[in-house]
Amino acid sequence: MPDRPDLSVRTAVRPPARPRPGPLPVDAAGTTRTPVPDPHAPARDTSSAPRAAGPPRDTEPPRAARLEAALGDPFDPDNPHGHLALLRADEAREVPEATEALLAEAGLAAEFVPHDLGGRLTGLEELARVLRPLFRRDLALGYGFGITSLFAASSVWTAGSEDQRRSLARVLLGGGRVTIVHREVAHANAILRDEMRAEPRPGGGWLVGGRKDVVINAHRADAFVMYARTSDGDGPRSHSVLVLGPDAPTAGEVRRLGRVTMPGMRGAHFSGLELDGVALPDDALVGAAGDGVSLALRSFQTSHCLIPGTVLAGVDSVLRLAVRAATENRPDGRPSRRGRKVLAGVFADLLACDAMAVTGLRAMSLMPEQSYLLGAAVKYTMPDLLREDLEELATVLGGRGYDRGPLYGGFQKLTRDLPVAGLGHAGTAVCQAVIVPQLPALARTAWFRTAEPPAALFTPGAPLPLFDHRRLAHSSTDDLLTATLVGVAGRLEGHTGHGSPHAALAALARAFVEELRTLRVRCATLSGVFDPQACALADRYALVLSAAAVLGLWEARAAHGDAFLGDPAWAVLALSRIGRRLGVRVVDPPDGTVEAVLEEALDRCRQGRSLDLYGTRLAG
Repeated sequence: MPDRPDLSVRTAVRPPARPRPGPLPVDAAGTTRTPVPDPHAPARDTSSAPRAAGPPRDTEPPRAARLEAALGDPFDPDNPHGHLALLRADEAREVPEATEALLAEAGLAAEFVPHDLGGRLTGLEELARVLRPLFRRDLALGYGFGITSLFAASSVWTAGSEDQRRSLARVLLGGGRVTIVHREVAHANAILRDEMRAEPRPGGGWLVGGRKDVVINAHRADAFVMYARTSDGDGPRSHSVLVLGPDAPTAGEVRRLGRVTMPGMRGAHFSGLELDGVALPDDALVGAAGDGVSLALRSFQTSHCLIPGTVLAGVDSVLRLAVRAATENRPDGRPSRRGRKVLAGVFADLLACDAMAVTGLRAMSLMPEQSYLLGAAVKYTMPDLLREDLEELATVLGGRGYDRGPLYGGFQKLTRDLPVAGLGHAGTAVCQAVIVPQLPALARTAWFRTAEPPAALFTPGAPLPLFDHRRLAHSSTDDLLTATLVGVAGRLEGHTGHGSPHAALAALARAFVEELRTLRVRCATLSGVFDPQACALADRYALVLSAAAVLGLWEARAAHGDAFLGDPAWAVLALSRIGRRLGVRVVDPPDGTVEAVLEEALDRCRQGRSLDLYGTRLAG
């Protein structure tokens, strides 16, 4: 646990001014933005027949390409934004100032402001792609510079008044930062321990006090979005959301405390925050009193998918390091037999995780009222899968995994950073709180009854309606991905040839449908109480959804003739690994499956392309 800070400094809420954002210093890659479809257009057909969604976009969004180019070759020792500079900053527990200056000049904060408020945020999938160049290099930088501002502002984008939304947008567009002050969560880590309390003032407004020992960017935030306790009870109306803006409070003290040493994300700045009798006006309240838990359930959907969808880029980098380690100094330039299996398996896992994350991100634009469960399942499942993958990659890296230099030092850094980025057990508990109460109703009313979602859900890069935080809900009656699982499995039924990749895929799909049938029986009798049985069933359910995302994406890509993602090999390997985690009986991948997946990974590494669904060009 971090040491409790003992340095107390009284400050005004407003930190030093920052330069206003400008354009990136590198020209666009020549691509043009795809027009966004009308969000009020009639919904697509959701029948169970296969549907086309339009060809995928095979180029990186221009802003992502510009950021990748501006950050440059990470292996160049003279690059101020490369691995060497970032690792040195991490060792010194310092913010990489040169790279932060680049991001400020690029106006990265505008990515977190909705388009209707003057920002660039039109869709979460595109935002994740813009952020991946940053997260490929340094998770702490991705969090510390900006993405935390989005998580803090999300409740205001979701339920704030127009004045609140515009005021917070001005802070971010002016180069400022916003940070979040979480409520206390049971069995939490230091970030989620302790909380603020607020009570109504007799003459109007709120009186706020309390202390949080670990708040990211507390020392330099221009505004704080606080989930403060406003009731002594523990029910859903126990907390409210309050905004402490850049203007100093009319009474009381805001104390920014000393820095806290964290085991990971050492380049980010965590410190304490203490409020003593701080008076806030009525209009500091977001939504209504007691809306805090409800707002968290709605607005945190964005972080549930964005965290895995960006952190995945860091694991992508480590996989490329492992490929380098496994192939260097080998006469044929190919890994050993054991290394081939690990590298292909982790690559398949990475694609499966990306399928789930991208599906969740796209769902929040396509069908925001139905994305609640999917977002929680993404956050619930992916951190564990990615941690397991890092453990496998450690066996390939061998002694290089302990290297602290610019070539392989990113592995140890990511291993330290990942638990802090994912909030560990606390993040799992929050997602269990979303999933477990829904399981009985889903088993009785949704599974094997819900209509399939449109194929656009499984088409990365295809146009989306404008994303609107205000449409997010925290309950749903349908289960989109289980419908996809059942539908794709039915359409694969004709493939029965022994040893055929399609037959193996059909057998795996049937195995997951049978698992869903078993879950339906076991979950229908649950009471919704959190006990070991309910949590174990939530684990299994989330893995079934990850399998469904793989099948949905494979089918959509096969319909458009994608040479790799439309081929069954990666999906067979990914599903067989998910099945083994579930303990269900799965067929062994046909001969050549591992080699086909490995060859794609090696080819992408040779060409300098990412190992995610997009396969985009990298700077180094």
